[in-house]
Amino acid sequence: MNVSQILGNKNRDVISVTKTTSVLEISKLFGEHKIGAVPIIENGKLCGIISERDVVRGIAEKGADALSDTVDHLMTQRVFTCKSDDTVQQLMALMTAKKIRHIPVVDNGNLIGIVSIGDLVKERLQETEQEAEALKEYIAMA
Repeated sequence: MNVSQILGNKNRDVISVTKTTSVLEISKLFGEHKIGAVPIIENGKLCGIISERDVVRGIAEKGADALSDTVDHLMTQRVFTCKSDDTVQQLMALMTAKKIRHIPVVDNGNLIGIVSIGDLVKERLQETEQEAEALKEYIAMA
């Protein structure tokens, strides 16, 4: 299973913002769209990502004043990305090693989607269920 197959099974719309978006606005997007991270785009290019964790850390440091900041104060600038032909195993290894839960998918310099740890777990569970069913059928035929 690879990233393009995962993207094919989910809504491919990617909510993105610019560096000047307020943290409060980002927080509302998280709730409205039931997402945990938002890519930051400047001049058509991915330049960062902000997650729920980043917002919580900002509030822990600055209190409620963090909500009036712009996302460039809290965003992660070093974004780990993947390509559509990367495998689930590669992404799981990357997420585990880097302790991240969201990876933007970039092909030919363009953001084409975002994959979460939840997407990967869902796919692995489906694969495991299919394997178990195939084994049951095999045993039943023996």
